[in-house]
Amino acid sequence: MLSIGEFSRLCNVSPKTLRYYAEIDLLLPDEINPANGYRYYSVKQLKRMLFINRLKSYNFSLDEIKAILGKEESADGILYKELLRKKREIEKQTLELEIILSQMEEDISNLQQGKSIMSYLDNIDVELAEVPEMNILSLRKMLHEYECAKGTQESFKQLLEKVKADRLTVLASPMTLFHSAEFGETGLDFEFAIPIKEYVTGTRNFAPGLCLKTTVHGSYSQLSAVYARQLEYAREEGYRCSNALFEVYITDPSCITNEKELITEVYYPVKKESVKVLEENSRLRLSGQIHDEGRG
Repeated sequence: MLSIGEFSRLCNVSPKTLRYYAEIDLLLPDEINPANGYRYYSVKQLKRMLFINRLKSYNFSLDEIKAILGKEESADGILYKELLRKKREIEKQTLELEIILSQMEEDISNLQQGKSIMSYLDNIDVELAEVPEMNILSLRKMLHEYECAKGTQESFKQLLEKVKADRLTVLASPMTLFHSAEFGETGLDFEFAIPIKEYVTGTRNFAPGLCLKTTVHGSYSQLSAVYARQLEYAREEGYRCSNALFEVYITDPSCITNEKELITEVYYPVKKESVKVLEENSRLRLSGQIHDEGRG
């Protein structure tokens, strides 16, 4: 038998950690002296402790490790699936860190050249595009920020099921329209849509007209910067928002292995301000009485 001190040295785990593992039933002492409360571990438990340490090094949580250890049947098969899942998770995190490092390198380079850290906005291309009227099959929902990912996935799944069931003809990539500028108490007003040929229940006409357009290659995390640049462009060129902002998803996220493969078109419907309105807005902006608005 090994004392808790000897066991902790061999496994490179503190006695405090071993006591915590016992509290959560992850690794119980083989024996506890009833007279003095001293804890003892068997040599066989070294293998279990080393197994725990190995999974921890792969970023498994203690709850995940406990669940794996608690499944006696087909243990190797379960472990194989869990390792594959964790591998994909780490690969995704690695790609995200690579994107962050790339952005940091760009910021460092800009600062070395005496440029602002926000100068990357100048590299975002904005063009004017006339978007024709379209018939969209849509689903409108109020979603809070924490619901967005799941809500978006469920909404498009529901729309695609209707397309398949009714044998509808899809004319273009799926899109999301934003009918409110920011998250309020009831959430953000989303409209998930797919352009189709047929006019059926659940469809409507959408006529964006003149839009500011930016094509984004890569992560969706870039979209906030795109909207900021488009808003700035609209202000500089004398345009105002005229309809719901929308994003068109050229690539299906479920069909790619790397976020760099994503292609998203961002549209900001606009119309030209009158000279009188422009002059008044300029006067109010200089006096600090109005603020620019856009998608939150």
